[in-house]
Amino acid sequence: MSKKEKQPEEVIPEEQTVETAAPETGEEASNPLLEELEALKQERAEQEDRFLRLAAEYENYRRRSQKEKESAWTDAKAETASAFLPVYDNLERALKQETADEAYKKGVEMTMAGLKEVLAKLGIEEIPALGETFDPNLHNAVMHVEDEAAGENTIVEVFQAGFRTGDKVIRFAMVKVAN
Repeated sequence: MSKKEKQPEEVIPEEQTVETAAPETGEEASNPLLEELEALKQERAEQEDRFLRLAAEYENYRRRSQKEKESAWTDAKAETASAFLPVYDNLERALKQETADEAYKKGVEMTMAGLKEVLAKLGIEEIPALGETFDPNLHNAVMHVEDEAAGENTIVEVFQAGFRTGDKVIRFAMVKVAN
Protein backbone atom coordinates (compact mmCIF):
# COMPACT_ATOMS: atom_id res chain seq x y z
CA MET A 1 0.00 0.00 0.00
CA SER A 2 1.10 3.32 -0.75
CA LYS A 3 1.42 6.17 1.55
CA LYS A 4 -1.56 7.86 0.15
CA GLU A 5 -3.78 4.90 0.71
CA LYS A 6 -2.73 4.44 4.31
CA GLN A 7 -3.62 7.90 5.51
CA PRO A 8 -6.26 7.75 8.16
CA GLU A 9 -9.55 9.36 7.41
CA GLU A 10 -10.01 12.72 8.81
CA VAL A 11 -12.29 12.62 11.82
CA ILE A 12 -14.49 15.54 12.62
CA PRO A 13 -14.85 16.17 16.33
CA GLU A 14 -18.40 15.82 17.78
CA GLU A 15 -18.54 19.39 18.90
CA GLN A 16 -18.23 20.60 15.36
CA THR A 17 -21.01 18.44 13.91
CA VAL A 18 -24.13 20.31 12.98
CA GLU A 19 -27.52 18.68 13.24
CA THR A 20 -29.32 19.23 10.05
CA ALA A 21 -32.07 16.74 10.64
CA ALA A 22 -35.49 18.32 10.91
CA PRO A 23 -37.50 17.62 14.00
CA GLU A 24 -40.17 15.00 13.65
CA THR A 25 -43.57 16.26 12.58
CA GLY A 26 -45.31 15.00 15.74
CA GLU A 27 -42.91 16.88 17.94
CA GLU A 28 -42.84 20.63 17.59
CA ALA A 29 -39.96 22.52 18.94
CA SER A 30 -41.54 24.81 21.51
CA ASN A 31 -40.35 28.29 20.86
CA PRO A 32 -41.15 30.65 23.74
CA LEU A 33 -41.48 33.60 21.35
CA LEU A 34 -44.12 31.83 19.26
CA GLU A 35 -46.04 30.86 22.38
CA GLU A 36 -45.91 34.44 23.63
CA LEU A 37 -47.03 35.72 20.22
CA GLU A 38 -50.02 33.37 20.20
CA ALA A 39 -50.94 34.41 23.75
CA LEU A 40 -50.73 38.09 22.79
CA LYS A 41 -52.85 37.49 19.68
CA GLN A 42 -55.50 35.77 21.79
CA GLU A 43 -55.43 38.57 24.40
CA ARG A 44 -55.74 41.18 21.64
CA ALA A 45 -58.74 39.36 20.18
CA GLU A 46 -60.37 39.24 23.62
CA GLN A 47 -59.69 42.96 24.17
CA GLU A 48 -61.11 43.78 20.73
CA ASP A 49 -64.22 41.73 21.50
CA ARG A 50 -64.65 43.54 24.85
CA PHE A 51 -64.22 46.89 23.10
CA LEU A 52 -66.82 46.06 20.44
CA ARG A 53 -69.27 44.89 23.09
CA LEU A 54 -68.69 48.05 25.13
CA ALA A 55 -69.16 50.23 22.04
CA ALA A 56 -72.42 48.45 21.19
CA GLU A 57 -73.59 48.75 24.79
CA TYR A 58 -72.84 52.48 24.77
CA GLU A 59 -74.71 52.95 21.48
CA ASN A 60 -77.73 51.13 22.93
CA TYR A 61 -77.54 53.32 26.05
CA ARG A 62 -77.36 56.47 23.94
CA ARG A 63 -80.39 55.44 21.88
CA ARG A 64 -82.35 54.46 24.98
CA SER A 65 -81.51 57.77 26.67
CA GLN A 66 -82.57 59.72 23.57
CA LYS A 67 -85.84 57.79 23.40
CA GLU A 68 -86.46 58.43 27.11
CA LYS A 69 -85.84 62.17 26.63
CA GLU A 70 -88.28 62.30 23.73
CA SER A 71 -90.81 60.28 25.70
CA ALA A 72 -90.47 62.60 28.71
CA TRP A 73 -90.98 65.63 26.44
CA THR A 74 -94.05 64.06 24.83
CA ASP A 75 -95.48 63.11 28.23
CA ALA A 76 -94.91 66.63 29.56
CA LYS A 77 -96.66 68.13 26.53
CA ALA A 78 -99.56 65.72 26.93
CA GLU A 79 -99.97 66.52 30.63
CA THR A 80 -99.84 70.26 29.95
CA ALA A 81 -102.37 70.01 27.13
CA SER A 82 -104.72 67.85 29.18
CA ALA A 83 -104.74 70.58 31.85
CA PHE A 84 -105.94 73.09 29.21
CA LEU A 85 -108.55 70.85 27.59
CA PRO A 86 -111.35 71.87 30.01
CA VAL A 87 -110.69 75.49 28.97
CA TYR A 88 -110.94 74.40 25.32
CA ASP A 89 -114.24 72.63 26.03
CA ASN A 90 -115.66 75.71 27.78
CA LEU A 91 -114.65 77.99 24.92
CA GLU A 92 -116.21 75.58 22.46
CA ARG A 93 -119.49 75.61 24.44
CA ALA A 94 -119.37 79.41 24.63
CA LEU A 95 -119.00 79.62 20.84
CA LYS A 96 -122.11 77.46 20.37
CA GLN A 97 -124.25 79.81 22.51
CA GLU A 98 -126.20 82.57 20.85
CA THR A 99 -125.32 86.08 22.00
CA ALA A 100 -126.41 89.57 21.07
CA ASP A 101 -123.06 91.06 22.05
CA GLU A 102 -120.82 90.84 18.95
CA ALA A 103 -117.74 92.11 20.82
CA TYR A 104 -118.13 89.31 23.37
CA LYS A 105 -118.51 86.71 20.60
CA LYS A 106 -115.46 88.10 18.78
CA GLY A 107 -113.41 87.95 22.00
CA VAL A 108 -114.33 84.29 22.62
CA GLU A 109 -113.47 83.42 18.99
CA MET A 110 -110.09 85.15 19.29
CA THR A 111 -109.36 83.35 22.58
CA MET A 112 -110.26 80.00 21.01
CA ALA A 113 -108.08 80.76 17.97
CA GLY A 114 -105.18 81.65 20.28
CA LEU A 115 -105.56 78.40 22.24
CA LYS A 116 -105.69 76.34 19.02
CA GLU A 117 -102.55 78.10 17.79
CA VAL A 118 -100.66 77.33 21.02
CA LEU A 119 -101.73 73.68 20.86
CA ALA A 120 -100.61 73.49 17.22
CA LYS A 121 -97.19 74.94 18.12
CA LEU A 122 -96.81 72.20 20.73
CA GLY A 123 -97.59 69.59 18.06
CA ILE A 124 -100.98 68.76 19.56
CA GLU A 125 -103.69 68.19 17.00
CA GLU A 126 -107.40 67.55 17.20
CA ILE A 127 -108.43 64.03 16.25
CA PRO A 128 -110.73 64.18 13.20
CA ALA A 129 -114.07 62.60 14.09
CA LEU A 130 -117.26 63.89 12.44
CA GLY A 131 -118.01 61.87 9.30
CA GLU A 132 -115.00 59.60 9.86
CA THR A 133 -115.06 55.84 10.33
CA PHE A 134 -115.05 54.84 13.99
CA ASP A 135 -111.59 53.87 15.24
CA PRO A 136 -111.44 52.53 18.82
CA ASN A 137 -107.82 53.66 19.04
CA LEU A 138 -108.90 57.30 18.61
CA HIS A 139 -112.59 57.49 19.47
CA ASN A 140 -114.74 56.63 22.46
CA ALA A 141 -118.27 55.64 21.36
CA VAL A 142 -120.76 56.67 24.04
CA MET A 143 -123.88 56.31 21.90
CA HIS A 144 -125.04 54.23 18.97
CA VAL A 145 -127.84 55.24 16.63
CA GLU A 146 -129.57 53.50 13.74
CA ASP A 147 -129.20 55.87 10.80
CA GLU A 148 -129.80 54.72 7.24
CA ALA A 149 -128.36 57.96 5.80
CA ALA A 150 -124.96 57.42 7.47
CA GLY A 151 -122.73 54.51 6.62
CA GLU A 152 -121.97 51.72 9.03
CA ASN A 153 -119.50 52.65 11.82
CA THR A 154 -119.61 56.30 10.79
CA ILE A 155 -119.36 59.01 13.42
CA VAL A 156 -122.48 61.18 13.24
CA GLU A 157 -121.93 63.45 16.26
CA VAL A 158 -118.98 64.59 18.36
CA PHE A 159 -119.70 65.29 22.02
CA GLN A 160 -116.12 66.10 23.04
CA ALA A 161 -113.10 66.68 20.80
CA GLY A 162 -110.15 64.32 21.08
CA PHE A 163 -106.48 65.30 20.90
CA ARG A 164 -103.19 63.60 20.20
CA THR A 165 -99.53 64.40 19.89
CA GLY A 166 -97.80 62.19 17.34
CA ASP A 167 -99.06 58.65 17.98
CA LYS A 168 -99.92 59.33 21.62
CA VAL A 169 -103.59 60.02 22.34
CA ILE A 170 -104.08 62.71 24.98
CA ARG A 171 -107.86 62.42 25.07
CA PHE A 172 -110.13 60.17 23.03
CA ALA A 173 -112.91 61.86 21.05
CA MET A 174 -116.29 61.17 22.65
CA VAL A 175 -118.65 60.34 19.77
CA LYS A 176 -122.00 58.95 18.60
CA VAL A 177 -121.67 56.17 16.01
CA ALA A 178 -124.19 55.00 13.40
CA ASN A 179 -124.72 51.23 13.13
